Amino acid sequence: MLTKTIKDEKEFPKDSTIGSYWITTFGCQMNKADSERMAGTLEKMGYTKADEELQADLVLYNTCTIRDNAEQKVYSFLGRQAKRKHKTPSLKLVVAGCLAQQEGESLLRRVPELDLVMGPQHLNNLENLLGKVDAGNQVAATEETFISEDITNARRESSICGWVNIIYGCNERCSYCVVPSVRGKEQSRYPNAIKSEIQKLANDNFKEVTLLGQNIDAYGRDLPGTTKEGRKENTLTDLLYYIHDVEGIRRIRFATSHPRYFSKRLIQACYELDKVCEHFHIPFQSGNNEILKLMARGYTIDKYKRIIENIRSLMPNASITADAIVAFPGESEGQYRDTLKLISDIGFDQVMTAAYSPRPNTPAAIWHNQISEDVKKERLKEINELVEITSKKRNERYLDNIESILIEGLNPKKSSQIMGRTRTNRLTFVEIPNNSEFNFSLGDEIDVRINEARPFSLTGELCL
Repeated sequence: MLTKTIKDEKEFPKDSTIGSYWITTFGCQMNKADSERMAGTLEKMGYTKADEELQADLVLYNTCTIRDNAEQKVYSFLGRQAKRKHKTPSLKLVVAGCLAQQEGESLLRRVPELDLVMGPQHLNNLENLLGKVDAGNQVAATEETFISEDITNARRESSICGWVNIIYGCNERCSYCVVPSVRGKEQSRYPNAIKSEIQKLANDNFKEVTLLGQNIDAYGRDLPGTTKEGRKENTLTDLLYYIHDVEGIRRIRFATSHPRYFSKRLIQACYELDKVCEHFHIPFQSGNNEILKLMARGYTIDKYKRIIENIRSLMPNASITADAIVAFPGESEGQYRDTLKLISDIGFDQVMTAAYSPRPNTPAAIWHNQISEDVKKERLKEINELVEITSKKRNERYLDNIESILIEGLNPKKSSQIMGRTRTNRLTFVEIPNNSEFNFSLGDEIDVRINEARPFSLTGELCL
């Protein structure tokens, strides 16, 4: 950890009042969960959430570095706050997350107005790090460290659906991906600690939990223990059986899966366990085996297809979502077409797409056969058009079906509608009947007849 004293502590006496905070989150579900934990720490310290970013006494950017455009957006936000700090020196500026870990001390040199740069492994130490800032120090905490069991109380954005981290870091070495170098080595939480957190959520009337990991299928392989049959204990499958009996929790989800480790035993558990939702997010990244090999993904398209077949043999209506990258270095037109074909053949419910973006300290970033930006844009546009078509077609299977919707709130764009999700994770809007006898609460499950299907959401009417 770097701690750089920039002023004598006596020149900056600590205020008797803490002030307000604002957190902006970039990137994945893991970052969103991390932001909730940091918000919980700040409120424990006495901070209150600001109404607006430009009014906050402490501004924290929880950053992503998986693609260059996310990185540049952070710098744009930082520039605005740096100017503000020149007028308000007491403003605290914090950068956390993956960009902080990637850039470290160099970020302090690039943006000297920053007070704290903090990698993902240091989130549980936020209070102590801010104490150093209050003492007049400029701090960079990015060294690799063991993540002690999370003792923070997250400030949950939802009162119904809660994130639960079960494994930190990633040991994979995909040639395009910066995550292992910024998130660190895999570290699984112990099952009893995970169950304890889920029990607390249930006690607080949460109805749904999503288990999170960069490579969630790797859960437990760093924990001790094997069964009498020689099988590894404490796998994701074992964990699902272990937490399933927590009273009050109605739905369990998990993300993100890796095809290399996705097992038949896991599929069987998802079929057997009533609370585990029929939704699987399994990135395939490319529809071509040669590109997959260059990506160092560790599986073939045939293996990926077998996983989908095994899921659908037990759960025909399960939702399958995925990630895909186009214009990877050296990707030919034909290899790109293989990705389009895979999307059409499988019929995904949704695919999150991205054009390849070179990332620091990854093998693919220095390869000579980079694809031009024009081709990237063309391919991304075409694949997105296909995804929209296939997603709408998949969603049409819900028409006239009665689906159970877990109410998450009102539609922010139309207050006459409530919104929630199917077990298959389809966002669904429902018109509130003009009936004073209809009462609902967040977390209720209601039966809805679907009467409209769009590419990325559904609309239905309440079954009275």
